[in-house]
Amino acid sequence: MMDPHWRKALRILHAGFAMLEPPWHDLFVAAVVGTASALAVSGFKLALFTLETLLVGAHGGHLVEAARSLPPVPRAIAPATGALAAGLLLWLAECGHPPAPISKTKSGDYIEAVAIGNGHLDMRRGFLKVAASMLVVSTGGAVGREGAMVLLAAMLASILGRLLGHASDLRLVVSCGAAAGLAAAYHAPLASAVFVAEILLGSLALAQLGPVVVAAAVAFGVSIVLGESAVLLPLPLIAMPNTAQVMLILALSLLGGMFGAGLTCWLRAARSVFERSNLTQPLAFAIGGLVVGILSLWRPEVWGNGYSSIQQQLTAPGEATVITLVLLLKLIAIGASAGSGAPGGVFTPTLFTGAAVGALAAATLAGLGLSSTPEPVYAVVGMAVLLAATTHAPVMSALMIFEMTGQYTLLPLLLPACVLATVVSRQLVPVSIYGLKGPGDMGS
Repeated sequence: MMDPHWRKALRILHAGFAMLEPPWHDLFVAAVVGTASALAVSGFKLALFTLETLLVGAHGGHLVEAARSLPPVPRAIAPATGALAAGLLLWLAECGHPPAPISKTKSGDYIEAVAIGNGHLDMRRGFLKVAASMLVVSTGGAVGREGAMVLLAAMLASILGRLLGHASDLRLVVSCGAAAGLAAAYHAPLASAVFVAEILLGSLALAQLGPVVVAAAVAFGVSIVLGESAVLLPLPLIAMPNTAQVMLILALSLLGGMFGAGLTCWLRAARSVFERSNLTQPLAFAIGGLVVGILSLWRPEVWGNGYSSIQQQLTAPGEATVITLVLLLKLIAIGASAGSGAPGGVFTPTLFTGAAVGALAAATLAGLGLSSTPEPVYAVVGMAVLLAATTHAPVMSALMIFEMTGQYTLLPLLLPACVLATVVSRQLVPVSIYGLKGPGDMGS
């Protein structure tokens, strides 16, 4: 039973919201959601980094450095151990019933809840998924930690929306939570708002976009107040490329579109292999983690979501042979982790793939004498076009990368490059990495 004081507080809250006109009501809710989401993401990061330090000796999320410092056996088995623990957690949460084959498990999340649902989220399943994701990520699993952050923010928004009842549009409130979580995770408020508009809502209607922008901006601002840096991947300002470089970059965007389509197909094929295996969740997770661990004996860069490797590709990418090897091994690791169904995102792994492809292109051009040194602009563009090719959201992708890197002068180049990559990818694979068709096919 709810405490009488809480009931009274909720009645007062409802009465207060009833007095507000709809636009002001939505903006106020968005600001509250943005604040709560930023605090939740900050708390998640603190808990995750603490767990990483305790389990594998990582500091500040740098899992690759932790992998390098571990002896071979612990390095090989750590991802499998964490993934197995995550699978057992999800199994035990089902009251000890025999674990179902991974092909039979439900996978509802905030994208489904907003894009094709009414905004209702399964809280119990969602919080379990967040906890399981922490176990997988903290032990080196090759999935993104940001997916759990965004899901956590969306769930908090859903709770708030349910408390408000009919006073708020639950689908819009959860959209605000998703945008706020993404903004707090990637320090890209504008791109996060457009992410919701392009991928979740499928509409740029001002009535919907306004609260989403407010939620993302507030979350970003609160993150800065909490000590986060304004730019996630700071780089020295890159000059606008000359005409010859622009032509090369646009050609790279066409290749990026094909590579992005290939990445989408690879992840789906890996998932299909695990589904056909009829393995239980704990065993499937463990096998995926073991693949990551074994590959890390060759190159420790396969550990984690790829954030540390992205920084390296942008600043000191190394030789083309090394980049190629790390890219190939990382793609296998991502396929093993994500394909097994282990909870986690593929957003940052996609960014790593794009940065590696761009760095490889830069190294190749330098080797051919077409540029004096491998230039970071190609890695920056590579991230943007791979993200666009897999999400089919070109505007979001261009904005995301220029906000993450602070390269505002490149936006006039990133936008057409992302559009070309999206067109090529959509021709090859009509459905995005999220399992959704283009914005025009999703409705509002």
